[in-house]
Amino acid sequence: MSMSVILTAVLVFSAVVFGTLSLALVWEVLQDWLTEREVGKRLHPVLTGESQSYELQDDLLRQLESTGGFFAHLAQALPGLDRTDKLMQEARLEWRADTFLLISTGVAAGCGTAAFLISNQLFAGALAAAIGAAMPYLYVRRKRKMRLARFEEELPEAIDLLTRAIRAGHPLTSGMQMVANEGPPTVAVEFRQVFEEQRYGLPFEDALLGMVDRVTLLDVRIFAVAILIQREVGGNLAEILNNLADTIRKRFYIRRQLRTYTAQGRMSGYTLFALPIVVGLLTYLIEPEHIGLLFTTTAGWFMVITAIVLQLIGGLWIRKIVDIEI
Repeated sequence: MSMSVILTAVLVFSAVVFGTLSLALVWEVLQDWLTEREVGKRLHPVLTGESQSYELQDDLLRQLESTGGFFAHLAQALPGLDRTDKLMQEARLEWRADTFLLISTGVAAGCGTAAFLISNQLFAGALAAAIGAAMPYLYVRRKRKMRLARFEEELPEAIDLLTRAIRAGHPLTSGMQMVANEGPPTVAVEFRQVFEEQRYGLPFEDALLGMVDRVTLLDVRIFAVAILIQREVGGNLAEILNNLADTIRKRFYIRRQLRTYTAQGRMSGYTLFALPIVVGLLTYLIEPEHIGLLFTTTAGWFMVITAIVLQLIGGLWIRKIVDIEI
C-alpha cells in the first residue's frame, strides 16, 4: 500500500464529507428562507385585512410540505426516519429529516470511497459505507443522551426554584416563568416553551405533557403527574415538589456510588477494547509486511471484519453488565 493511495483516499474522504456538510448547511439556509417566504405569503392577506377566511387560517396551521422538495419527500418515505426525527428534537438539534439524510449519505459515500481506494476491496468499501451512514445517527443519540443527562442533573435546582416561588405566593405559571428566566440553561429552555405555549392559548396540561414527550425522563413524568394531580384534587404543591427534588438528588447519590463500584469493570472494558488496536499498530510499526497481509488478501479482510464484529459485541456486552439503571 503506497503513501499516495492513502493520501488520495484521505483527500477524497475530506472532499466528500466536507462538501456534504457544506451542502447540508446551504440546504438548511435555503429551506429556512423558503419557509419564511411561504409563511409571509400566507400571513399577508390576514395582516393586511384582505381576507378573513377561516380556510386561510386553517391553511396556516398545516405543515408546509411544498417547501421540502425531493429530499423531504424521500425522508418521509423512508421507514424509521420519523424515530430519528424525534431523537433530533429531543437532542435540540436544528436538523430536518432531509438534512440528516443528506449528511448520512455524504459521510457514507466518503467512508466507502476511501476504504475502497485503500483496500481495493468492494466488500470493505460497503462495510465502511455502512459504518459511515451510522455515524450521524450515533452522533444524534450521543447529543440526546448528553442533553438528557444535563437536564436530569439540573432538574432538582429548577424544582427548588419553582418551590420557592410557590411558597412566596406566586402562581404556578409565574413560577414556571421564573425558572425559564433564572433557572439552569438546559431546563430553562423546556420551561420557557411550556410557559410560552400556555401563554399563547394552549391548555396548561397539554403544554406540560408536551414537555414530557420532548424530555423522556422518568423524573419529568413524575413532575408532570404531581402537578396535574395537584391541580385536580388539591394539596400542598410546594411540599410535593420539595420531596421530588430530594428524591432525585438521592438517586444521583446512589448512581455515583454505583459508578464507583463499577469503575473496575468499565476500565477492563476500555482496556480489552483498545488492546487489539494498540497491539496491531505496534506490530505494524515493527513488521509492516505481516500486518499488510490483513488488508491485501480476502482471508485477511475476513479476519479483520470478524475481529471488529467481535470487539463490538464484547464492548456492548460489558457495557450492558456495568450499566445499572436506578
